[in-house]
Amino acid sequence: MGAGGAAHAAAIANAIKSSGVVVKMEARDFLEIVSRAENPLIVVGEGGVFKKHFQYLTSYKGLAFFTKSPTPLMFPSRLEIVRAKTISVPE
Repeated sequence: MGAGGAAHAAAIANAIKSSGVVVKMEARDFLEIVSRAENPLIVVGEGGVFKKHFQYLTSYKGLAFFTKSPTPLMFPSRLEIVRAKTISVPE
């Protein structure tokens, strides 16, 4: 991951901390948002204590979008992925 990708991931995290606004959606809708983005960056984490799940976060037009899935999502090769230990979003 380049410095630009790290800065973008940090900007997403800071925006979420400051505003607390995250759009939660189904995985299929999340994939649709990603397909609309010109240079998408996806933050990927894993969660779950008893049942593992995959977490995904991206930004599009100034909003943060989040989904989780019991199986990994498949993305086009053109996007940048940042791995995180976990992703914490407001409930």
